[in-house]
Amino acid sequence: MGILVDGNTKVICQGLTGATATRLTERAIAYGTKMVGGVVPGKGGQTHLYLPVFNTVAEAARATTPDASTVFVPPDRAAEAIIEAIEAEIPLIVCVTERVPVLDMVRVKSALEGSKSRLIGPNSQGVITPDVCKIGVMPERPHMPGRVGIVSRSATLNYEAVDQTTAVHLGQSTSVGIGGDPVYGMNFIDCLELFFADDATEGIILIGEIGGTAEEEAAEYLKGQKSSKPIVAYVAGLFAPTDRRMGHAGAVDVFGGGGAMAKIAALESAGAVIAPSAAEMGTTMRRVLGGR
Repeated sequence: MGILVDGNTKVICQGLTGATATRLTERAIAYGTKMVGGVVPGKGGQTHLYLPVFNTVAEAARATTPDASTVFVPPDRAAEAIIEAIEAEIPLIVCVTERVPVLDMVRVKSALEGSKSRLIGPNSQGVITPDVCKIGVMPERPHMPGRVGIVSRSATLNYEAVDQTTAVHLGQSTSVGIGGDPVYGMNFIDCLELFFADDATEGIILIGEIGGTAEEEAAEYLKGQKSSKPIVAYVAGLFAPTDRRMGHAGAVDVFGGGGAMAKIAALESAGAVIAPSAAEMGTTMRRVLGGR
């Protein structure tokens, strides 16, 4: 079954006519994702990729009743696009845009409170339930329908976990990239709750990195759970220098806070099995699942 998206998920694209959005929407359609329209201010009434284009998300929502929107809008306008989707009560919003200003995302977080929308991202590769629906920029291969739920702050390590779980014939129920920015939408806990409730998910891989407190918060959440589903965790940045951003905007160990060792210790104390290296996430999950 998977989480967040399935074969019935109807998706619109904000910024549909842009070059990147066009290319990735074509791939999503070819994959089987039910794309039903796009939103580009000033281009309402046109068609693109045989999809109707609307001036606003509200117009698109009335005409197509989408379950999700993918945001391919430049950083300086991404927050307004997300807020427009929130106001139109789109259930799931996936923002792949990088470098969205932090203060803009603070406004987005305020708009999300009490709303009917979930946000993945920004700076997210998206969400995919293999062979059913994909929203974002992730490659189709090597995803394979299966038993492992994956949630990651890092897109590259997410792909690595996908490749490894496919190689050991476990596959994925759903893979989610929550993004590596300091202020973002869905977090580890949100995804863990959904994976725990999902019958198709038998084990979960959680991939963190230095910076912030999301991993420690996830560990505290796990301590209060009685689920039998095993968690395999990997935290990147063990040897990262202090006070220097490493790749993602949120990946920074500030004066010894948010370091990898503390995150690993917290997750291990909560019952997660720590993968010895980034190359062993799949084999660790295979071992933990055993004969299941």
